[in-house]
Amino acid sequence: LPAGHQAIGLKWVFKLKKDEEGNVVKHKARLVAKGYVQRPGVDFEEVFAPVTRLESVRLILALAAHRGWQVHHMDVKSAFLNGDLKEVVYVSQPPGFVAEG
Repeated sequence: LPAGHQAIGLKWVFKLKKDEEGNVVKHKARLVAKGYVQRPGVDFEEVFAPVTRLESVRLILALAAHRGWQVHHMDVKSAFLNGDLKEVVYVSQPPGFVAEG
């Protein structure tokens, strides 16, 4: 690693999906980076989350109710999965992974 940088650790996160009766129907596993070890000004510069102000949401809902508009809502859980990074990020080798050579 370059001087002044440290690798971000990785962690496995496991989750069980169950049906209505509590029976396990699916096992899920994700490998996630422990981003909380990054240091401001060293590993990243600006951090923000694009969040709508509550007043804006209320205004749109009031307009929709007044004008008889239909309102649709959606949640995007993968918003940051495909983002482009300006910084170089170093992560540790995944547990149990052995690179040949």
